[in-house]
Amino acid sequence: MDKIIGYCGLNCAECPAYLATQSGDPAALERVAAEWRVAFNAPDMTAESIICDGCLASIGGRLAGYCGMCEIRACALERNVVSCAFCTDYGCAKLEGFLAGAPNARETLEQLRAA
Repeated sequence: MDKIIGYCGLNCAECPAYLATQSGDPAALERVAAEWRVAFNAPDMTAESIICDGCLASIGGRLAGYCGMCEIRACALERNVVSCAFCTDYGCAKLEGFLAGAPNARETLEQLRAA
């Protein structure tokens, strides 16, 4: 599967919620939701709340709960950049806070900047 690099550098095509959504498998969505309820201490998370077409989904696309309210995504859309890697404020506090816990996303963004 091709990479779908979100604004923050995460690869949506590797996200379990994205994969379960795209396969149309409700049981897989429920398994992911059950895992994430524990991992993210989110007892109210449901399979329906993680249905996602990826961060770059067009307006009206389905976004998992957090992705729909992600400050990084909202900022990138407002600034009309295809990725934070191409933002004039690259390395802002908002992005750095996220990247502190996502070293693979940082590596992806650095690769995009170097290309």
